Amino acid sequence: MIMIRSIVRPEKVDSVMAALMDAGFPAVTKMSVVGRGKQRGIKIGEVTYDEIPKELLLTVVKDGDRDFVIKTIMKAARTGDKGAFGDGKIFITPVEEVYTISSGIRETAGGETGQVKL
Repeated sequence: MIMIRSIVRPEKVDSVMAALMDAGFPAVTKMSVVGRGKQRGIKIGEVTYDEIPKELLLTVVKDGDRDFVIKTIMKAARTGDKGAFGDGKIFITPVEEVYTISSGIRETAGGETGQVKL
């Protein structure tokens, strides 16, 4: 399993969420965040805005779905055909274990499942 963290423009978040839903990946956590990329913010006149609003989307998928989900996010989040500065970033990290709180079910990266006794 992998966790995909996508930082996207606020105006693109609904498109990305809809694309993931349509592709069969409805489980997403969304957070409003601020930050800056390599361009160090935006300068308009004499004012520099170094904290740009973005949306952070988190989803965990099976390793085999990795490329498909990344392409789905990139297609929905990109501005225009070629994209633009500030369209965002995607970060991939491995997930070793997942626990479902309501059922106590534990899943591991190796496909093992079990139940946690409380």
